Order: sequence, then structure tokens, then C-alpha cells
Amino acid sequence: MLDPLRRLVARLKPSARAAASPAERGSVGERLAADWLKREKGFRGIVHNWRSPHDRRLELDLVAEDEGVVVFVEVKTRPADARVPGYYSAVRPRKKRALLQAARDYVRELRTPPRTIRFDVVEVVTGPGPNDVEILHFVNVPLFPKEFLRRG
Repeated sequence: MLDPLRRLVARLKPSARAAASPAERGSVGERLAADWLKREKGFRGIVHNWRSPHDRRLELDLVAEDEGVVVFVEVKTRPADARVPGYYSAVRPRKKRALLQAARDYVRELRTPPRTIRFDVVEVVTGPGPNDVEILHFVNVPLFPKEFLRRG
């Protein structure tokens, strides 16, 4: 199951562990997460780094379709020995507000609004070696209020 993922990590330059900056490490993590979601979960139509036309600071790491559901995916990449493990610590209230607004802007741009949306978090955990990668997928993280699609 992880062999294709390990091969992908080995091909990426810089490697997930040795990325020179947090932005590079995040970019590698997003590519790994997108590839894994397609291959292992069957996600389709993955859009990378979507930015709101109304405010370019608002970004969605990945937007995909999973069995008719529009899925907004926040990707967190961190070393296995990070001081603050887990996605709950990384998706703070300010980030949640930005994600909500970006998701609203994304839905407004669609010709037909989706019937169902959800918010997932993918955590890419890198170990000491270039092939030491673990991907954790948290489905339907409670970020959106129930009336999200009814709001303007």
C-alpha cells in the first residue's frame, strides 16, 4: 500500500524531510496528500492551492470530489518528532475562519452549488528517512455550520 507513496517521496526534490523551508515542505506534503487521496481513496478532480478571487490571502490546499461530495482538504505536513503533533493544534480558530470564507468563495464561483460538502484534514508525517512517511486522513472534521450552504 505504501510502496507507491515511498517511490513518490524518493522522486520529489527536495524530499519531504529535507525541504529547505516550511513552504517547500508544505508543497511536498500537499503533493503527497493529493496523490494518496487519488490512489487510496478514489478522490477525483483535485484542485491544488485554490485562491479566492475576492481575497488572494484565502487559500484552500486541495479541493476534490468524493462520491458526489465536494471536499475541502487542509494538509498539514510535519516531522514525526514535532513538538505539536496532530491537526487539532494546527488548525486554529483564525485558520478555521479563513478556511470557511475561502470555502464560501469557492462555492459562490461554481455554476451549480454542491448539495453536500465536507472538510477533511490530511496530516503528512515525515520520519528521519526520505521514505519514512505516514499519511493520516481525518474525514468530515467539524468546521462548517449545518447551514453553511444556505448562507450567502
